Amino acid sequence: MNIKSVWNCCNRGDFPPGPRPLPVIGNLHIMDLKRPSRTLLELSETYGPVFSIQMGFTKTVVLSGYEMVKEALVNQADAFAERAEVPAFEELSRGNGDFSILFSHGENWKVMRRFTLSTLRDLGMGKRVIEDHIVEECGHLIENIDSQKGKPIDLTMIMNAAVANVIVSILLGERFSYTDPQFTRLLHLINETIKLAGTPSVMFPLALQYRFYLVNTYYLTGNLLVLIFFSFFPQEKSDTKSYFNNDNFKSLISNLFSAGMDTTSTTLCWGILLMTKYPKIQWSPGESHKKHPNEIMRTHLPPPSLGPPFQEEIEKVLGSNPPRMEYRSKMPYTDAVIHEIQRFANILPMNLPHATTMDVTLKGYFIPKGTYIIPLLASVLQDKSEWEKPDAFYPEHFLDAEGKFVKKEAFMPFSAGRRRCVGETLAKMELFLFFTSLLQRFSLHSAPGVSSSDLDLTPEVGLTSGPLPHKICMAARA
Repeated sequence: MNIKSVWNCCNRGDFPPGPRPLPVIGNLHIMDLKRPSRTLLELSETYGPVFSIQMGFTKTVVLSGYEMVKEALVNQADAFAERAEVPAFEELSRGNGDFSILFSHGENWKVMRRFTLSTLRDLGMGKRVIEDHIVEECGHLIENIDSQKGKPIDLTMIMNAAVANVIVSILLGERFSYTDPQFTRLLHLINETIKLAGTPSVMFPLALQYRFYLVNTYYLTGNLLVLIFFSFFPQEKSDTKSYFNNDNFKSLISNLFSAGMDTTSTTLCWGILLMTKYPKIQWSPGESHKKHPNEIMRTHLPPPSLGPPFQEEIEKVLGSNPPRMEYRSKMPYTDAVIHEIQRFANILPMNLPHATTMDVTLKGYFIPKGTYIIPLLASVLQDKSEWEKPDAFYPEHFLDAEGKFVKKEAFMPFSAGRRRCVGETLAKMELFLFFTSLLQRFSLHSAPGVSSSDLDLTPEVGLTSGPLPHKICMAARA
């Protein structure tokens, strides 16, 4: 359906309600352009779980709350399976819709998603071979942090390098030094691009930041071709061979490398910050009202080797052995903390934009084919009807009265439905192994002169919401 047809349908009386737009800018004048998800959460309080806004000339429907997002992405998965057309990503695809997995459309997306899942399985996704790659990289990460001797460090680039090396080692069978100049340049470009991709300028092709974003992305994909073998990408495949082309290959590798690195490393950085912000959770699960006896000694020295209950769970199950996935079921509090980090960090609050593949009715409202859809993940992960303390960091969200781990249907950090993250299995494995390895080996505390209560939990602006730059002391445990 073309834009004119969408607009005509949007003028129907049964189109979702929303604030009155202004000419040209639409509802941009009421948006918090740095953190638009905040505005959308506020608007949902007024207009309900299905409402509309206008971003410039683009009519958009926002879905809010667990029940409504589930209804659309899961129960009516086919109708909401398309990816919205965002100007920056459309130009990158040169109008062919070939942007691999994240921003591709129609049959191209289906073919590339099937190929990606099949290739990842062939490479050992979810199996011991991938776990071995991660455990090996955990060793390099620990060695790097240990060399800092407990001095305050910003972990952003180190964590980026560690997670990126997992993907590189899977595809290439080798890894890069954290100080390799080409590797660090690539990581910086990814960070810059992801920040720019989260700004409103991406919607407007004439904006300077938009152009800078394109330059970064072209440079990124060009360099990735040098780093990654082309051989695993099939040159012919019956009636689908037209999708296996150079542009799709560049986009596929860019997706796997950039998205896979950023989301996991960002979550790990949030985890380190939250453990430092709330030392009583790091030290004393289930007894957060008590003051840990070593707290007054904490300033810049590690606690004694026999730590409090959280690290005690790690020690009891693992001892001095490196973490393995087989231990996760025996570590309910660790598992709960990792899940709560993902929920609380909420690193993709607006999800990636969807679009309808057909005319659809949702909660009595008519939504035409081709409508831009925002499934507001922030509203799911902070849904007051699903979470006891939605605005607090509270690992008990994932524990029952007996301290056993419990799954929650409203836990959707990887989205849901047809566009659910293809790297979810790898990400879960990385989060558990990296996070547990770090907590097994280090005690976390704030830098000299900074109390844990001073640590700022305001998210940084970008396509994904990482923590603001901060320095943490990670002292080796005796």
